[in-house]
Amino acid sequence: MVVARGAIARLVYIDTSIDDEHLTTYRADGVILATATGSTGYSLAAGGPILHPQAKEFLLIPITPHLGLTYSMVLPSTAVVKLRINTTHQATLSIDGHINLPLSSGAVVNVRHSSSIARFLRIHPKTSFYRSLEQKLKGKK
Repeated sequence: MVVARGAIARLVYIDTSIDDEHLTTYRADGVILATATGSTGYSLAAGGPILHPQAKEFLLIPITPHLGLTYSMVLPSTAVVKLRINTTHQATLSIDGHINLPLSSGAVVNVRHSSSIARFLRIHPKTSFYRSLEQKLKGKK
């Protein structure tokens, strides 16, 4: 999930709190919140760590932050993250790159783990996470 600037290339201000405790106000292009599944995509490209697929934690990564906190954080699966947008132009909420919603200044996005569990059918033989990770990072399929 990404909360980021919209079409106008200006910083957005994102007041960020975790479990109702204020963390910081990011002045950045945006913020990424990713699970282990999403940790090898945009999150990795933005400087975030890779989580093992069985990890329950999730990541909070600022996108090109200007001053302030510049590091990514690993949050417990029980954390609730609240993002409040402050901007003079439209921002965007993007979920898995498929759902994109406009956000106006003052919009609040609350993020938490779902109580629902998705189960997937494996159609290929199970491979080593570390071996397939190395292949993906080298650009091989």
